[in-house]
Amino acid sequence: MESALAPQVLELLARGGWVMGVLLLLSLAAVSIILVKLYQFTRLRIWSRDWLENVLSSARSGDTARALSVSSQRPGPIAHVLTIALTERQRDDLSAEALREEVQRAGDAEIGALESNLRGLEVIGSLAPLLGLLGTVLGMIRAFMRLEEAGARVDPSLLSGGIWEALLTTAVGIAVAVPAMAALAWFESQVDGVRRTMSDAVTRVLNAPVSERASDEEVEQARLRPAGTPRAL
Repeated sequence: MESALAPQVLELLARGGWVMGVLLLLSLAAVSIILVKLYQFTRLRIWSRDWLENVLSSARSGDTARALSVSSQRPGPIAHVLTIALTERQRDDLSAEALREEVQRAGDAEIGALESNLRGLEVIGSLAPLLGLLGTVLGMIRAFMRLEEAGARVDPSLLSGGIWEALLTTAVGIAVAVPAMAALAWFESQVDGVRRTMSDAVTRVLNAPVSERASDEEVEQARLRPAGTPRAL
């Protein structure tokens, strides 16, 4: 059955012309982006939040050393930004405004890394239906040109065959766009969840008391450890 299906699929692709080839490339690009983002999100464990309350409770109690120890050993953007917040707030030469700007800069960089390549899905989702429509218009033009060439010997099958071949590219364009836009919406919702959690956690950490400072060795380890943890692609 598979051997009989393959020639039919190839024939349909051939009937779609160059537009079908472009749509095929777009579908491969969309699948690649989706797989890369799934790998990135999984590697960074963005859904793991069981450690977060431990960090926040330690920060509220003033135990910066313990909070720093937990956050610096976790991968992911939230832990990385919290480690920076816990480390930088111990500096006496850094004002509150400068501290918040530094943490904001780090947070923006992490969110930007999570959002990387999502623009590609948006472009594919918008472009695929338009390309499909273009293929349909070109196919209809070819169908009517064949009718004109037939003259008085008009065969209805010429028109019907040309129409379904033309509509094929529109169907494929929609088939490429729907999963791409669905994946984009899901990825964006996950990034928004990380952004909200990060903003809330950073605010709570910066407003917490600093009654027990981490040692210089612990701070230095915290500075070095995030560089070795999994980061965004």
